[in-house]
Amino acid sequence: MPPVPEPIRCLWPGDDPLMQAYHDTEWGVPCHDERTLFEFLALEAAQAGLSWRTVLARRAGYQRAFAGFDPAAVAAFDEADVVRLLADPGIIRNRLKVRATIANAQRFLAVAGEFGSFDAYLWGFVGGGPLPRPVSLRMEDIPATTPRSDALSKDLRARGFTFVSSTIVYAFMQAVGIVNDHVDGCWRTADGYRTVTKGA
Repeated sequence: MPPVPEPIRCLWPGDDPLMQAYHDTEWGVPCHDERTLFEFLALEAAQAGLSWRTVLARRAGYQRAFAGFDPAAVAAFDEADVVRLLADPGIIRNRLKVRATIANAQRFLAVAGEFGSFDAYLWGFVGGGPLPRPVSLRMEDIPATTPRSDALSKDLRARGFTFVSSTIVYAFMQAVGIVNDHVDGCWRTADGYRTVTKGA
């Protein structure tokens, strides 16, 4: 039997199996699960100034350190937890980012209380569904920010969130499937994009 060919995918995962698995099963898939939304908001903030590969390699450490990204649990973290987290080699030990994750959990719960869920707020902000994908999309066409990410970033900052620049917010939008930035030729475009579901 001939070997099964590797799927054609975007170039950014390279030959890293962890990055490939993330690309193939999560990146760009519309997400409606509260914990996963908080997780990606926290991980994208942790990425600021670093590569996604660096953060993804520590994802299990983050999940353990931050109570499985239960926003209610993280929102209740105190100074002893900050000290614990800053001594944890399984995460990026940046004091500002650690404190931002805790504060953002508190803001996340406030938004969920106002809108019924953070999911309702987020997807309502962009019209309820994934934004239309361009007919043609090449790597050089993918922006770092958009007017939508500018607006969402501004609203999140007004609500007290930190580490939510437009660039971070656009990466978050990519991660949770608000936009589908898989390039032309990648198996995850078009029909391939619709075959994967997450957090229904």
